[in-house]
Amino acid sequence: MPPNENDEVTCVKTVPNMISLFRICLVPVFVVVYMSDTNDIKVIPALVYAIAAFSDFLDGYIARKYEASSKLGRFLDPFADKLMTTTVLLCIAIDGIIPFWAVLVATGKELLMAIGGLILHKVAHADLMPANMLGKTATVVFFLVCVTLMLFRKIPRAVAIAMISFAIILTIFSLTSYFQEYIEVMKNRKNDQTRRDSFQQ
Repeated sequence: MPPNENDEVTCVKTVPNMISLFRICLVPVFVVVYMSDTNDIKVIPALVYAIAAFSDFLDGYIARKYEASSKLGRFLDPFADKLMTTTVLLCIAIDGIIPFWAVLVATGKELLMAIGGLILHKVAHADLMPANMLGKTATVVFFLVCVTLMLFRKIPRAVAIAMISFAIILTIFSLTSYFQEYIEVMKNRKNDQTRRDSFQQ
């Protein structure tokens, strides 16, 4: 019996989602290897984090190249990223390399983005917005800063704070750009609704 084309499309669409799930599974792995690694240079935790970052690139690449994007994937991908980023920051803070306020600020930004995405989906019935260029840049900077802090743990605390602060400032700018896009989508939604009401009258 020949394979059904719809089955093939469904199969392709599940690949990015499986990669996102794999990235979520890496979160407890990272915690275990980070907390159990007594070396001054956290090579293995940094490697786990790098694998997670590569999987983020991979699932996005597959989704775009094969048009395998799905509603579930648009939720799983950012959720996996936020979970891993928050976990990495928390571990580094517990290690005394960065202050806990950095974790709180970064987590607050992620919560605001999640709430905005939920409102956008429920009220405007729109899909979650994909990452823009500023958001992608902030993600890359965050990754590089965290890996640097893991591999060079004897960096002066003031320098470490400056590095993580720069990364957080970038994420705040990306949050601002997301909210500008969010407001634009909501305005368009309101205008569309007004035109439909006028037409019905």
